[in-house]
Amino acid sequence: MSLTQKDLIDTITNELGVHGTPISKTQVDAVLNRLSIVTARTLKAGGDVPLPSSASSRPASAQRAPAVIRALARPSPSRPRRWSS
Repeated sequence: MSLTQKDLIDTITNELGVHGTPISKTQVDAVLNRLSIVTARTLKAGGDVPLPSSASSRPASAQRAPAVIRALARPSPSRPRRWSS
């Protein structure tokens, strides 16, 4: 299954609203964009990025970064970012 950035923003906005935390799509987009910048900078510097996961408790790192983190590190301006789930 693929998830576009727009779909992810819509889902996060709706789910937070349902659970009593109203937030705008602009705010969610800003947080996701900043997350991708900080994650890419950390991985490029050789650091680790801990990500919540039921599959593994090991942090993502530049050596073993999952595809989604590698994609965040190299976003393409010509197409929207996609997340797989």
